[in-house]
Amino acid sequence: MDSIKISGVIITYNEESNIARCLNSLMDVCDEIIVVDSFSTDKTKEICIKYDVAFIEHAFAGHIEQKNFAVSQAKNNVVLSLDADEELSETLKQSILEVKQNWATDAYYFNRLTNFCGAWIKHSGWYPDAKTRLWDKRYGTWGGENPHDTVIITSNKPRVKLKGDLFHYSFHRLEDHALRAAKYAEIAAKAMHQRGKKSSIGKAIGSASILFIKSFFFKLGFLDGFYGIVICITSAHTSFLKYVYLHELNKKSKH
Repeated sequence: MDSIKISGVIITYNEESNIARCLNSLMDVCDEIIVVDSFSTDKTKEICIKYDVAFIEHAFAGHIEQKNFAVSQAKNNVVLSLDADEELSETLKQSILEVKQNWATDAYYFNRLTNFCGAWIKHSGWYPDAKTRLWDKRYGTWGGENPHDTVIITSNKPRVKLKGDLFHYSFHRLEDHALRAAKYAEIAAKAMHQRGKKSSIGKAIGSASILFIKSFFFKLGFLDGFYGIVICITSAHTSFLKYVYLHELNKKSKH
């Protein structure tokens, strides 16, 4: 069959420290690259326009909504969606180039390996972190619950795993991780509240405790050393905050 064409899609907001690395990794595998930006106030736009990309400014309405808008701008049916702080490994690039010559299904997935404060995290529930990011947009869309989006494939064809990791440069400083965790907990609580979910302090404590035990012991977080401890504790704290925020929203809605 003829080689298929791939549209790379990225959403951004103040990603001047990441976007060039992401774009460079896509250049050899994508036939077009679309960047949808939420009116960044840093040098993200300045960096992007130096590349052969379509740069579109669009108001942010949520992670899922923004990513679906970005996909809708793609000229090609096959899309490769990355976050600005992600990068294709060389092995993954080769896998995608091979798939371009032999497209066999409607969606492909691969593992994501996260770099946390300079260390690659290979346990703690963070790896292997399977992500469906290469698919035919006629048979899939972004869904899930903000801020934890996921690609939902509607066809019956099985997803196929590709060799190679997607590198994720998540946080450079511990304080950035803590701030993001609190922000995501609040977003998740609002989404749960909109769906009519209920919470209690007991549920908050129970959820946090179970998550820590699962990630630190069963997911071998202790093998990631100091940063493994930080990740597992922060994940548990995020879960605790999510249910506390939801509890407060439940109380306010009664008045």
